[in-house]
Amino acid sequence: MRDGVVTEVAPRLGTAVGLEVIDLDGRWLMPGLWDQHVHLGQWVLRTARLDLGSVTDVASTCAAVRERLAATKDAPVVAWGHRPATWAEQPTVAALDAVSDTVPIVLIAGDGHHGWVNTPGLELLGLPPREGVVAEGEWFDTYARLTDVGLGGDASPAAYRLTMEQLARLGVVGVVDLEFAAPVEAWGERVAAGADVLKVRTGVYPDYLDDYLAAGLTTGTPMPGCGPRQVFSALKIISDGSLNTGTAWCCDPYPSGAVGDGEPGAEGVNYGAPNYSAAELDELVGRAVAAGLEVATHAIGDAAVSMALDVHERWNARGSIEHAQLVRRADLPRMARLGLRASVQPAHLLDDRDPTEQNWPDRTERCFALRWMLDAGVPLALGSDAPVAPLDPWLAMAAAVHRSADDRDPWHGEQALTVGEALAASVDGQGTVHVGMPADLIALDHSPLLPNRTETANGTTPLPPHRTETANGTLDTAAAAAHLRAMGSALTVIDGRVAHTSL
Repeated sequence: MRDGVVTEVAPRLGTAVGLEVIDLDGRWLMPGLWDQHVHLGQWVLRTARLDLGSVTDVASTCAAVRERLAATKDAPVVAWGHRPATWAEQPTVAALDAVSDTVPIVLIAGDGHHGWVNTPGLELLGLPPREGVVAEGEWFDTYARLTDVGLGGDASPAAYRLTMEQLARLGVVGVVDLEFAAPVEAWGERVAAGADVLKVRTGVYPDYLDDYLAAGLTTGTPMPGCGPRQVFSALKIISDGSLNTGTAWCCDPYPSGAVGDGEPGAEGVNYGAPNYSAAELDELVGRAVAAGLEVATHAIGDAAVSMALDVHERWNARGSIEHAQLVRRADLPRMARLGLRASVQPAHLLDDRDPTEQNWPDRTERCFALRWMLDAGVPLALGSDAPVAPLDPWLAMAAAVHRSADDRDPWHGEQALTVGEALAASVDGQGTVHVGMPADLIALDHSPLLPNRTETANGTTPLPPHRTETANGTLDTAAAAAHLRAMGSALTVIDGRVAHTSL
C-alpha cells in the first residue's frame, strides 16, 4: 500500500524497501466495512441515554424510567428504544406524568420517528399540551432543540473519537452520516479536535441545504476544514414516515386495528402519508441535481418508493433509496435501470418482524425484499440506521443471511442473502482486495465464509465448508449468522495507516 492505495497483491512482493511489513500469520484479508446509513451523533450519545430497547408495554417503560429517576436523583431522563407498535396500550403524556410531573422526561422511539414526552418536557421544549406522542415532522423539528434545552448529552469531538475507535475494532472503515441537524462547519471542528479516525460521507437535510450550497459543496468534495476523509455525500429527504408509527405511505390501507387505524386518509382509512407532494419533491431534487448532488430518499412504504422513483427518473438523479422496506416487485427493475442503490438495514427486520405481521399482514413477503432486489440488478448497500439498530455491520450481515433473532424459522427466508452477497454489500463496492482500491483493509482471525477453525488431534486446522448441511439437507443459516456475529477485526487499516490492531 502506497499513498493510501493498494499497489500490489501477490504471493511474494518484489520489494519492501522503505515499507512497514505486517505479518498477518494466515489471517483473512478483505476490504474494510462501511455502514451506509447512520446517525453518528445519536450513536455517540447512546451511552448516556436510558436504553428502553427491551420494554414491552407502557407499564414496563414507566417502571424503567422511575428506576432511572431514583438512581440519578431526579435528573431529567432522556431515553431511546421503545417500540409501541404492537402494544395493547399506546403511550400517553398522562402515563409519564404519573411517573413525574416535575422532572422532564423525553423518550425517543426506537425508530426515531416520535418522542414520548411528559408535561414538564413539553413545556421545556416549547410544545403545546397533548394526549399522545410528538410524531414525524413535529418531532424532527423538536429533536434538534434537545441540546438547546440541556438534554443533548456529550457529543464532543473526544466522544466522537472514542466511538470511532470502537468501530475500527469491528472492522468499520467508513460511515455515511445522515445526522438530522448537521451545520456545515461541524465536521471541520471535530476533525480539528482529533475526531479523524474513520472515513465519513455526510448528508444534509433540506433545512441546511442552502448553507451547504453556499459553501460550494457538491457530492464528493471535502467538508469545510476537512481533508479527503470527510466529504459531502447527498441531500437526504424523508419522503414518508415509518411502520411503527403507521405513517409509512402505502399503496394499500393499513388493516383495521393496526397502528394509525382511523386516521384521516383516502376513503377515510389510513394509508400512511407522504411528507412531501410530488411537486415539492420535484423542487428539492431539481435543486440538488442542478448543484451536482446525489439524493438519498427515505422511502419505507411502497407508495413512497414508487413516488421516489418517479422523481429520481424525471430528474435523472443519482443516489439511493433509503430503507425501501416495503416494495412492489415491479418497481425493482426500474430502480436498477436508474442506477439507484437500495440502502437497506437488514437488522430492522429483526425488530419489525412482529409489527409487520400486525400492521402489514397481507404484504409481509414484500418486506426487506433483498433477494428480489439482487435478482433485479439493484445494487445493495447495507447499513444500520444507528441508533435505530446497533452500528455493527456484522449484525446487519447476519440478519440478511438468517432473518431471525430468536428460535423461530427465518422470516421469509426466500428473501435472504448468502454470506458472500452480504459481505459484498458491506464493503462499499470494493469486492475483494485488488490493486487500485483505497488502502482500507481489515484482517480477520477467521474466514467470514467458514465456521471457526477447530484443532484436530494431529494439530491441523481444517476449515469445514460454510454451507453447513443439516440432517434434512437445508443450509444452516443460524450457524452462519452466529459465525458472523462473532467476527471482529484483528487489524484495521484506513488510507494505508493502522487504525486498530490486536496483533
